[in-house]
Order: sequence, then structure tokens, then C-alpha cells
Amino acid sequence: MATQPQFDPPDIASDKKQNITLSLRVETLKKARVLAAQRGVSVSGLLSQQIEELVAVDEAYEQARNRELARLRSSFGFDNIEHMTRDEMHDRGNFR
Repeated sequence: MATQPQFDPPDIASDKKQNITLSLRVETLKKARVLAAQRGVSVSGLLSQQIEELVAVDEAYEQARNRELARLRSSFGFDNIEHMTRDEMHDRGNFR
């Protein structure tokens, strides 16, 4: 019997990096080089910082959204409601 290959999930705590290929308009790349030089980083470093910030902001938003949804559910008493199936919701047999 053949063994299944093991999938190792990414180690979130590590600083492992992977290269990517990116295509930009020539004018955009020229401006990015100037901006990176002004900030004392490479274009790759500049893009890395921006993507890391974008991901962090998105994760923070998602966490805040989930917290607020949980707060709303609990404040309206919806946290302990049993969920009905679609068929149960549309069953009109009880109203005949």
C-alpha cells in the first residue's frame, strides 16, 4: 500500500520567504525605484512592506468584524438559537 504524501501547513511564526514574479508598467517601476530609494529600501523591500501591511490590515478588519458580529448576536439573544434548515423555514404545513 502506497503512503500518502504528508502536507505540512505553512509555519506562520517563521520568516521563510518565497520569491514571486511581478509585472509592472515601466513608468510605475521607475517611480517605485525612486520611492524605494527615498525610503532606503529596495523595490522588493518596498513591495514586501506594503503587502505585509495590507495583509495585517485585512486580518485586523476580519477580527474586528467577527468580534462585532458576535457582540451583536449575543446582545440580541441570537447566540443560543438553534438554526433551522431551509426546508424547516419554508414548511407551511403548520399554518394550514
